Amino acid sequence: MHTNQRLAFAKLPHAAFAGTILILICASTFLCAQQSNPVVAGPLTITLQDALTRAQKNEPQYRAALTQYGVARENSVQGRAALLPNVSYSGSFLYTQGNGTPSARFIANNGVHEYLSEGDAHQAVSWQMVAEYRRARAQEALAKAQAEIATRGLVVTVTQAYYGAIVAERKYSIAQRAAGEAQNFFDITQKLERGGEVAHSDTIKAQLQFQQQQRGLQDAQLAMDRSRLDLAVLIFPNFNENFTTVDDLENLGPLPSYAEVETLAGKSNPQLRAALASMQGANQEVAIAWNGFLPTLAFDYFYGIDANQFAVNGVDHTVFPPRPVRNLGYSAVATLNIPIWNWGASRSKVRSAELQRNQAKVELSFAQRKMAADLKDFFSEAQTSRSELESLRQSSELAAESLRLTTLRYQAGEATALEVVDSQNTLTQAQNALGDGQVRYRVAVASLQTLTGKF
Repeated sequence: MHTNQRLAFAKLPHAAFAGTILILICASTFLCAQQSNPVVAGPLTITLQDALTRAQKNEPQYRAALTQYGVARENSVQGRAALLPNVSYSGSFLYTQGNGTPSARFIANNGVHEYLSEGDAHQAVSWQMVAEYRRARAQEALAKAQAEIATRGLVVTVTQAYYGAIVAERKYSIAQRAAGEAQNFFDITQKLERGGEVAHSDTIKAQLQFQQQQRGLQDAQLAMDRSRLDLAVLIFPNFNENFTTVDDLENLGPLPSYAEVETLAGKSNPQLRAALASMQGANQEVAIAWNGFLPTLAFDYFYGIDANQFAVNGVDHTVFPPRPVRNLGYSAVATLNIPIWNWGASRSKVRSAELQRNQAKVELSFAQRKMAADLKDFFSEAQTSRSELESLRQSSELAAESLRLTTLRYQAGEATALEVVDSQNTLTQAQNALGDGQVRYRVAVASLQTLTGKF
């Protein structure tokens, strides 16, 4: 504390000084309480786009597809590198037992001491290397298409889980409302029975309805908890249930015409691209197999030292008088390999590759037909589910009005208990059907976009 502050405290009256000390103690206690009881963060609000982004980081099958694409891309880089000259360096020292002369006992060695320090520029030329590079490119295209398939498939999975969780919460609220209405109806029947206005059978029916709705409420809560767990496992790296979702099921985007989705599918259908890439890879497998009948050529250029002295300039002791020699130099080797006979193995490889190519042709044709069929099916599903939404909404509104009127009629003695119970069940079913219909449309659009991409 500074001198001026100490003087100021000294001049304070005893009451003021005591009050100041009390304030400081309270402030210190408040700060300690704040540190020992940190504020708990509220639930995280998750939109559909947030869920998709998080799932792309945490869903293992999607990450596996991306990993395969990355590996295929690196294999393509390695295949291209194999077509280009490569340079390496080697250095070694060979010691061989002498025989009393400058030569060594092993005739393969050039002397008792032999030093190698040289670089090697190597280039191999064969049709197989070219075909392997093309195969690697085809496999990269295949892995890329499969990664896109996984991306679009993940959208369907997340969409279904996300909106499934939202509708499960809706159904829980609907079950709460139904249980409350059943409780109210049970109370009404008891009062009317005590007044002699209805038979005891109405009270029994109302009680059965109330018990049934209570069981339905428990099942709805269980389904809601399960759907939240399924979504949490999908989008969070750690187990987390402290989140809320945004209910945007009423926000429906426009659905394009069939001609538009057909055009989009023709341009950006990953299943078709994957089948084409598989066909291209099978063609290169045939080319690789045919390389068994073709010659291969390899060329090596060496530059460095291969001498009995580790020096650029050495001395030749095999002549008298010894003379200086130049150790640093180069050599070149060209190798031509022509296959002659291998007991039909090359021909067998060609036949095996041709069988795989024929299978790839069948799969490509099937993929083209399957795309056309799926496109019609997915578009019809999206179109039908969208057209039914307005009818489902009207049914929900009519069911609510019917329950209100039926309850009034029952209280007036103009309706039976069975009619009230039937109206309650009809309203619950209509409201649940509306939520299911909205999820159905969202999933149908996501499935259609697996063939077309976003629109």
